Amino acid sequence: MQVTCLGATRTVTGSCFLLENTQTRFLVDCGMFQGGKEIEKRNVSLLRYRPQALQYILLTHAHIDHSGLIPRAVKEGFKGKIICTEATFELCRIMLRDSAHIQEMEAEWQSRKNLRSGQKPVEPLYTMQDAERSLDFFQPIDPGTCHLISPDIEVCFHNAGHIFGSTFLAVRFQEQGLTGKVVFSGDIGRKEALIMADPDVIEEADFLFVESTYGNRQHKSVGESKAELLSAIREGIKSREKIIIPAFAVERTQEILYLLHEFRKNGQIPSLPIYLDSPLAIAATEIFKKYPEYLDQDTIRLIAQGDSPLDFPELVYTRTSEESMAINSRQGPAIIIAASGMCNAGRIKHHLKHNLWRPGVQIVIIGFQAEGTLGRNIVDGAKKVRIFQEDVAVRAKVHTIGGFSAHADQKELLTWIGHFKNPRLKVFVIHGEESVSLALAQVIQNSFPFQVEVPHWLETLTLRPRKYKG
Repeated sequence: MQVTCLGATRTVTGSCFLLENTQTRFLVDCGMFQGGKEIEKRNVSLLRYRPQALQYILLTHAHIDHSGLIPRAVKEGFKGKIICTEATFELCRIMLRDSAHIQEMEAEWQSRKNLRSGQKPVEPLYTMQDAERSLDFFQPIDPGTCHLISPDIEVCFHNAGHIFGSTFLAVRFQEQGLTGKVVFSGDIGRKEALIMADPDVIEEADFLFVESTYGNRQHKSVGESKAELLSAIREGIKSREKIIIPAFAVERTQEILYLLHEFRKNGQIPSLPIYLDSPLAIAATEIFKKYPEYLDQDTIRLIAQGDSPLDFPELVYTRTSEESMAINSRQGPAIIIAASGMCNAGRIKHHLKHNLWRPGVQIVIIGFQAEGTLGRNIVDGAKKVRIFQEDVAVRAKVHTIGGFSAHADQKELLTWIGHFKNPRLKVFVIHGEESVSLALAQVIQNSFPFQVEVPHWLETLTLRPRKYKG
């Protein structure tokens, strides 16, 4: 079996791995690169595989850095099956459409700019029609199930505990009478997660591709992070200003709603408007309510008691752009949750443009910020940032709270990896900034008898099967 690393190697985004043997050719994930202009050029460069030659795309979860180039693959000839959990499919229905809308809007804006300077208009990476067509190729399956995708390849989908529907994949393959097993971690969640069930563990494999988003650090505890969030909200209330929370539409938004519900229920904050200002996050929240099997027991119990943390009196869903714009003219304290989580697109950019320059406003960063993003510039202490072709001073107070991550930290990754029993396991560290992946690789090397590598972009690896039972 050969594996070609088409993304998420020595960088966090663009997850995509081409697996092929003599009979079968498929992708594990088909994600978009996100961050600065240089890395995003990879989204529009020539595809390094032939979409029409693929039989499958196996999708670990719905985040755009794992799913966002599926419409491009379909546009360029993919006609196979896209296999993922039902919840992942439901999320992709809204997230791929949202991504297509962004592609069309950005292309329209760039085309107008080009035409004014005598240049040619640009085409979107893909259109809404491409996104709609891609949904026809999805074949949802149940989590915890195994599927033969060819006579010599079986794939099992295990709960990764990262977001709704997220899985890690165990791919068993046979060649010349020998059997091997390779595991792709996707994104591994946390045992301390507020609403998600814990990730499954697995003991048998010959090869492991493991994420390393936070592979060089430990998160703060959820308790510490809750206290920091509460403090930031109280500062905003005291200064009678807005508390703005950029949040990923899927999972992080729902966790923050859970905490705000808890703060109100316990009397830790007064009643104040809480705006969920993201059509994508609103749609994702509705999907969360349909799949309680991915939630932890405490959240399931609250919902059963009619006390849903995803629906309470102070929570206002702002679906239209008019409702969103009205928030910025409102006086007094309010909490605004808006996407995108890295501040590179979506309504959050409008809220930052109108509020970053205001002393007393609280900006609460609760998620990973990739290199080159607006969110990363703010976190790194920029005195001014560029938003919609304007320079905006950063006078608001910026809080960076790491404990709400949906990714396992170094200690949690090592615990998860430690369940593998095969001393000859070969580990490939992926899905992390280069220094972070190298740091985790060194710690794994020092902690276990496993062989460890950090592959390069476009590197092809040969996985040789062994006799194996499991």
